[in-house]
Amino acid sequence: MKVIVDSVACEANAVCARLVPQVFSIHEDEDGEDVLVIADDGEFPPELADGIRDAVSRCPKMALNLQD
Repeated sequence: MKVIVDSVACEANAVCARLVPQVFSIHEDEDGEDVLVIADDGEFPPELADGIRDAVSRCPKMALNLQD
């Protein structure tokens, strides 16, 4: 399973980063804008699956998706 972000929809609210900081983080891009960064190209270990699902469901912009 892999988590992907719709970078157009994402507003970098950091809900996911607070829930699963091992996977999600907010960084400033070259234009000074906050952007969501997903560790390990979106691949994550099985023990984080429940937290990832929670983060996906709580995203206020529905910008996160799970892909098999």
